[in-house]
Amino acid sequence: MATNTYDAIVVGSGISGGWAAKELTEKGLKTLMLERGRNIEHIKDYVNANTAPWEFAHRGNATQQMKKDYPVIKRDYVLNETNLDYWVNEHDSPYIEKQRFDWFRGYHVGGRSLMWGRQSYRWHDTDFEANAKDGIAVDWPIRYKDLAPWYSYVERFAGISGNKDGIPILPDGDFMPPMELNVVEKDIAARIKSLYKGSRHMVIGRVANITKPHENRTNCQYRNKCWLGCPFGAYFSTQSSTLPAAMRTGNLTLRPWSIVTRVLYDKDTKLAKGVEVLDAETNKTYEYYAKVIFLNASTINTAAVLMRSANDVWPGGLGSSSGQLGHNIMDHHLNVGAWGQVDGYEDKYTYGRRANGIYIPRYRNLNGEKRDYIRGFGYQGSASRERWSRNIPELSIGAKFKDELSEPGGWSMGIGGFGEVLPYHENRMWLDKTTKDKWGLSVPVIDAVVRDNENKMRIDMMNDAAEMLEATGVKNVNSYNDTAVLGRGIHEMGTARMGRDPKTSVLNEFNQVWDAKNVYVTDGAAMTSAACQNPSLTYMALTARAADHAVSELKKMNI
Repeated sequence: MATNTYDAIVVGSGISGGWAAKELTEKGLKTLMLERGRNIEHIKDYVNANTAPWEFAHRGNATQQMKKDYPVIKRDYVLNETNLDYWVNEHDSPYIEKQRFDWFRGYHVGGRSLMWGRQSYRWHDTDFEANAKDGIAVDWPIRYKDLAPWYSYVERFAGISGNKDGIPILPDGDFMPPMELNVVEKDIAARIKSLYKGSRHMVIGRVANITKPHENRTNCQYRNKCWLGCPFGAYFSTQSSTLPAAMRTGNLTLRPWSIVTRVLYDKDTKLAKGVEVLDAETNKTYEYYAKVIFLNASTINTAAVLMRSANDVWPGGLGSSSGQLGHNIMDHHLNVGAWGQVDGYEDKYTYGRRANGIYIPRYRNLNGEKRDYIRGFGYQGSASRERWSRNIPELSIGAKFKDELSEPGGWSMGIGGFGEVLPYHENRMWLDKTTKDKWGLSVPVIDAVVRDNENKMRIDMMNDAAEMLEATGVKNVNSYNDTAVLGRGIHEMGTARMGRDPKTSVLNEFNQVWDAKNVYVTDGAAMTSAACQNPSLTYMALTARAADHAVSELKKMNI
C-alpha cells in the first residue's frame, strides 16, 4: 500500500544522494529517494554505450541546433551528440548569471554520477586546517582523522583504483590495483622525481574505475566511454553501486519526476517533518513525511530548497540564520597549463583506451614556501599518440595518405591545472522572484567570479607546467592561460558550509542544519573550503559519516 510517511527522505540521487540512500536503508530505515528528473535504469537505458562513433548521425559532434538549444553546455566539450539527453534542458530549467558561471547539470536518477570524471582523492589535514591558518572564512569543524575511516569505508565499496605513493600531501587509501602509466608518462614521472628531488610527483590518477571484479561489477574494459553509462558497471555511479545496494535491503522507494520545492518545518519541535514535492509530469503537489531528511540535490539546488523553506520563521529560508546560506560559492579554476611533443618512442604504443590519466599533487605553499597567493593547485593530464584523425599537412589525398593514417602519429604530453578557489562571501547565489522555470519556481541567480588570489596562482600554474615539461625533455612546449570561469570545473561547492558556530555557518560538524537538526546536507553545499583535489570522494565520506550519525541520533531519540 502506498504511503507518504517514511523513516528517512533523501533529496537527490547523484553521488552523495546515492550514498545516503545506501547507508540509511542498510541501517534499517525505510527511505524515500526523490529525484527531480527521469529514471535511468542501469544497462537498459545506456542506449549509446555500445554505439560506434560512425553510427552517430553527426559522428558525435554538436549540431547548430544543439548549440542553439543548449547555450550553456555548448561552451565546453560537454555538448555532443552521444549523451545529450543526460544534460538538463536549459530552456525548462534556466538560471541567471550575474557573472558568467558555467553550470553543467544532470537531472535524472544518478545525476552527474553517470558523467563525472571519477578522479578520487583524499584531502590532507593541510586542507582542513587552511581556513584557520589563513584567517579565511571559517574553520572546518572536522579534521582528516575524523574522515579517514570513512574515506576507507567508501573507497572499499566504490572501488577506487590507485597506487600507494607515500606522498604526504596526498594520503594513500584503500585501493584496488592501479592502472598503469604509459611508457612516456613513466619516463617523465621519473625525471620529475629526480629533477625536483622528490618535492614534485607525477603518479597514475586515483580513479573510481574498478580493475578487478567487485560487488557484482565487471572490471574496467578500457573502452573510455564512461559518460555514456557503463554496461559493465566498471565505474562508480549510483546505478552501478549504491542504488542496487539500497534496493537489496527492501527499504528503498525511488520516486523520479519529483521536484522538492521545500522542507516542511515544525515550529513547535524545531525540526523538519517532511518535504513538499511537485510532480514534474503532472504538476500536482504532494507531501511526504520522515524523521530525518538528507538534502543532496547538488550545491545550488540544495541551497535553493533551503531558501524556499520555513520562510515564515526565517525570511531567507531554513539555515539562513547565520547569513551564510547561498554564499561562499567555490569551484576549481581550470583552462591553464601546457603541452608539447615528445620525441622518440615511435616503436611504443598504448593498450586499450585507459579511462584515467596522470596526477601531479599540490606542491606550492607547503613547507614554509611563500608565494604571492595562498593555497595551491595540482595537475591532471596524459601522454598519448596521435591517431588516424590527425591532420598530415604534407599529404592530402591518395593511397599514401591512407597508409600514413593507418600508423599512429607522434607522442605528445599535456598537463592542465586544477586550482583552489577561496570561499569568498561575495561569491553567492539567490532566488529571483520574477523569473520562473517551467514549473513556476523561482530560478537561481549566480554571482561568482575568479578573483585576485586565483589569478595570481594561474601564473604559476601556467609557468610551472611549461617548466616541468621542458625540463623533462618535452619539445615545442606551448603554455596557455585561458579565461578562468567558475562552474567549468563542475565542482561547485559551499552554499551551506559546515562550521563550529551557528552564527557563521549553516551546518555543524555532522552536516546537520543548525536550525533543524534532523536535516542533513552532505553534497557540495556543505564544503567549507575547496582544496585543489576533486571533491567527490569527500562528499561520499561525509555522507556515510553523517548517515551513521543520523541513525545513532534517531536511536537516542535526539532528533
